[in-house]
Amino acid sequence: MIVYQENKETFMAHVRESKIEYIIHDNFKRNLGRDTNKNEVASWKNSMQYMRNVLDDAAIPGDAKISIECQVPNTSKRIDFIITGQTDSRQDCAVIVELKQWETATATDLPGVVKTYVGGAVREVSHPSYQAWSYAALLEGFNSAVEEQNIELKACAFLHNCADPSPLTKEIYQSDLQKAPLFAKNDVLRLSEFIKTHVKYGDARNVMYQIEHGQIRPSKGLADAISKMIEGNDEFVMIDDQKVVYERIWNLVEKSTPSSKHVVIVKGGPGTGKSVVAIQLTARLTALQKLVQYVSKNSAPRDVYASKLSGIRSKSWVNNLFKGSGTYINAEKNQYDALLVDEAHRLNEKSGMFSNLGENQIKEIINAARCSVFFLDEDQRVTMKDIGSHAEISFWATQAGATVHQLELTSQFRCNGSDGYMAFLDNMLGIRETANTDLSDIAYDFQVCQTPNELYERIILKNQERNRARMVAGYCWPWNSKTDKTANDIIFPEHNFAKKWNLTQDGMLWIISPSSVEQIGCIHTCQGLEVDFVGVIMGPDLVIRNGQWICQPTARASSDKSIHGLKSLMKTDPAKGQRIAEMIIKNTYRTLMTRGMKGCYVWSSDEETLEWMTNQL
Repeated sequence: MIVYQENKETFMAHVRESKIEYIIHDNFKRNLGRDTNKNEVASWKNSMQYMRNVLDDAAIPGDAKISIECQVPNTSKRIDFIITGQTDSRQDCAVIVELKQWETATATDLPGVVKTYVGGAVREVSHPSYQAWSYAALLEGFNSAVEEQNIELKACAFLHNCADPSPLTKEIYQSDLQKAPLFAKNDVLRLSEFIKTHVKYGDARNVMYQIEHGQIRPSKGLADAISKMIEGNDEFVMIDDQKVVYERIWNLVEKSTPSSKHVVIVKGGPGTGKSVVAIQLTARLTALQKLVQYVSKNSAPRDVYASKLSGIRSKSWVNNLFKGSGTYINAEKNQYDALLVDEAHRLNEKSGMFSNLGENQIKEIINAARCSVFFLDEDQRVTMKDIGSHAEISFWATQAGATVHQLELTSQFRCNGSDGYMAFLDNMLGIRETANTDLSDIAYDFQVCQTPNELYERIILKNQERNRARMVAGYCWPWNSKTDKTANDIIFPEHNFAKKWNLTQDGMLWIISPSSVEQIGCIHTCQGLEVDFVGVIMGPDLVIRNGQWICQPTARASSDKSIHGLKSLMKTDPAKGQRIAEMIIKNTYRTLMTRGMKGCYVWSSDEETLEWMTNQL
């Protein structure tokens, strides 16, 4: 999606007439279905005046096209400014310009990371040249038109308020500057030269139309890319906060010693790249012969990753790299260089099959590593035993004498890069009130199905594309097929619908086993993993009554251990019990509904709930 697009002459006129920021703002609200703050509007006014000065050169053709605020495919990020046209050899080209309001910035000791005042504080952010290059790389990687139409992409950064860019040109940033040159306040003529070197002729073939309407390549699945990552290939381009988090953790692992331990808490919602960063770090540190392990309480991600490495690395090597969270009860102190804990919100206090071993998994992990990293989303705690929280991790880090660092991931990569869908979902489920009350202008395929058969048929159709569509459900039906292989579990006689839970046949590999599209997964076999399309069956544990969500934990199957202990708590402290039940149930459905990178289809077994959800669209 592009917010503003005109030829150079029209753009120049809009700036000269002092109305460019109003036009962009109106288009922004119309095209994106939401408003923005006054600071962004002011930045458009300021930046576009500078870009007018840059383009005020007769050698830059008047019929070159200007595109402003272009969404990067499969992410929530937007490219500030693109000028398109043709090179001297009549090849279509696009020059990406990352615009910054910064007046000053300082260097750091991290590749591709600088410090500047942004968002009300001095923060570590991506180097503007790295940022510009990463957007170009993503555009090239995701959009088939760039390759098929042989569109040349060039990137640069323009800090038009910065008089002294020298901190950003230090040796540590030279590789970034070679990929995307940086221009400062006094470099207007140099930037003009850069642009007209590439844009010699006008945009005769409407380059941005080709890109915008080109086929979007499927996003890489982490599981499918893991073998290449372990072999040392950079399979994912990290952008913005992902780059900062990755480099900061790497730096802390390098600095950690038994007498100077570090604990890193990385907060991030669904699809912000927690697992990508964790696996990238695991691969890089392992390649450099650091003693590191990827840790998760849930065995599903570990089993899936291990299966993808089968035949590439030995079973013992793989098993030593991916570990469960209960592994470190008897670990030696500071035995590991780093432990990278994915889905840390799922950590438990006790370990073992009967939850009777060890003292506290968080304490044991911190004790075992010189640097321990916890990737955390407290809104994905889905059982009574989940203790992973910022407060709990910080407490045990302090007890161990470790320095605590808090980092955050916000860039959205799942749900087609739509922050709007995440906000809509939170609003719809009553988790938090947001302005996203509907799905208008949200680039994500969310649909309410009227029967379970419709949901099943949609998933079967989508699964034919890449074997990346699955059905999941709330844990509201007994596991009959566990003891009777001929029995079905989730049955709706009125719809002639009957399916099995997935655990009997494929276990934790359900999400990648081709035949498992006929089965239904649960929270325990999909959390931490992703598909292209997910079909969610909502049970009677979460229903609408008179426009309000009602959580009914007693509607959960008796075999669901996620709420074991709730009945006792409801007797001793009903208010607390109800709060925890609501958190678990709503978090479960929120997690299920965010497994799909491209779309989510939902059906509720409750008629009133189904009707209410249908009316929300």
